[in-house]
Amino acid sequence: MKKIFVLALVLTCLISNAQKTDVKLQQQITELIKDFHGDIGIYVHDLKHHKTVSINADTVFPTASIVKISILAGIMNKIQHGELDYHQRLLYTDSLYYSEGDDILSNFKDSSTIELSKVMMLMLTISDNCASLWLQGLAGGGLTINALLDSLGYKNTRVNSRTPGRETYRSQYGWGQTTPREIATIMNDIVDKKIISTEASEKMLRLLGRQYWDEEALSQIPAGIFTADKNGAVDESRNEVLYVNCKNPYIFSIFTKNNKDTSWNADNEAWVLTRKLSALLWKHFN
Repeated sequence: MKKIFVLALVLTCLISNAQKTDVKLQQQITELIKDFHGDIGIYVHDLKHHKTVSINADTVFPTASIVKISILAGIMNKIQHGELDYHQRLLYTDSLYYSEGDDILSNFKDSSTIELSKVMMLMLTISDNCASLWLQGLAGGGLTINALLDSLGYKNTRVNSRTPGRETYRSQYGWGQTTPREIATIMNDIVDKKIISTEASEKMLRLLGRQYWDEEALSQIPAGIFTADKNGAVDESRNEVLYVNCKNPYIFSIFTKNNKDTSWNADNEAWVLTRKLSALLWKHFN
């Protein structure tokens, strides 16, 4: 009888802590996005009340630069196991040069040196692609990073670029792929100090809290609030995942693909929608 009572108590706790849909918020977001010209996925997690909003949240989307969270995990895993040191100096050579984008690292002179921590900062803060590809290699490459993601329970988040066997996925999704729910879960696990170790997760959170690209979702959050963010953009896909540590903390992700508006102006349809969604959520949770 006692065992039955304990089991019933456990089940009650699990049910009470289970994530429930925030119906009102779901309706508001559905109305907000109804006229979007493209495919869209959104996941919102109310960390205080364990409520969620899920719209195409398990659909796979291109990550664009959000793939750099996966690369960061790979580097932190190497640091955790003593294969890399956060403050070690690295030798930059012309073989690492990457011509696309407005990268800082690509302007380095051959045989220059730079600290690993600063390469990580460049990857996350300004989304430097030269730094990111260098770090992907230092992490062991896409196969090693994907194996780590799989071991951590992430089944949909993968690195495709420069990863043997993933050429078909790369042609469809580009550098990386994920789902709105899973990338938000990864951010949540970083916040909860569950990825690799407490120390690694805390460092990841600090690094993700230093974002140069702050004119979309971040622009709707007051400057005094701690946030951790990564966004990504290519012509037909604009994405962002954001943790907001306010009195009612929350995480949300918005992913788009097959966008009709491929412009790079501030009034790009997906970016305007991202700002509107972020403003709606800030008001809702505060």
